[in-house]
Amino acid sequence: MKKNKEAILATLKQQGLLPLYYLESQEESAAILQAMYNAGVRIVEYTNRGHAALKNFSYLSGLAKREMPDLHLGIGTIKTPQDAEAFINAGADFIVSPIVSAEVASVVNAAGLLWVPGCMTPTEIHLAQQNEAMLIKLFPANVLGTGFMSAIKELFPGQLFIPTGGVDTTQENITSWFQAGVCAVGMGSKLITKEITANKNYSLLEQQTKVLLELIGNCR
Repeated sequence: MKKNKEAILATLKQQGLLPLYYLESQEESAAILQAMYNAGVRIVEYTNRGHAALKNFSYLSGLAKREMPDLHLGIGTIKTPQDAEAFINAGADFIVSPIVSAEVASVVNAAGLLWVPGCMTPTEIHLAQQNEAMLIKLFPANVLGTGFMSAIKELFPGQLFIPTGGVDTTQENITSWFQAGVCAVGMGSKLITKEITANKNYSLLEQQTKVLLELIGNCR
């Protein structure tokens, strides 16, 4: 059953966090997803950053539908309409791109799904809006910084933004992003660290994710 855009956005705004990751191992990818779900996460972005991405995502999508029906599972790093179609067919609930591509937007919009393009200029944001982007990813966030978000938010009233790339787990960093006007923060290796994946320490990930969700709640 297709999940609507409004429900996904509502979950993201409530959670305040979009975890994102990719692992070559299907089993380890599933263990990461389960640990975050156990911690209370209800929206996750898997990333198209390796040859096993489509196969792994298909497996994760089936797992989520069977055992985590309230989870919204999207796919990131989508740059071509062909990839968008493949992952939509594999069960993606939403599509995230590092770029603004009208061709990708067309495929995603035709499927009735949420499209989240990556932008780093006002022109790109405007183009994204013209292609029906309800949520825009500020990327790379560590290059743009909170000052950029503060400076451009009045140019685009009502637009939802999420920074991704270099967002830290510290209270100071997270608070500064929410004060600048974002609706949530995207977080990859700062949450799903190399230490966690190397040691397969999924209980630690679950614990740290719970702490992060509480921290985000306190920062808003």
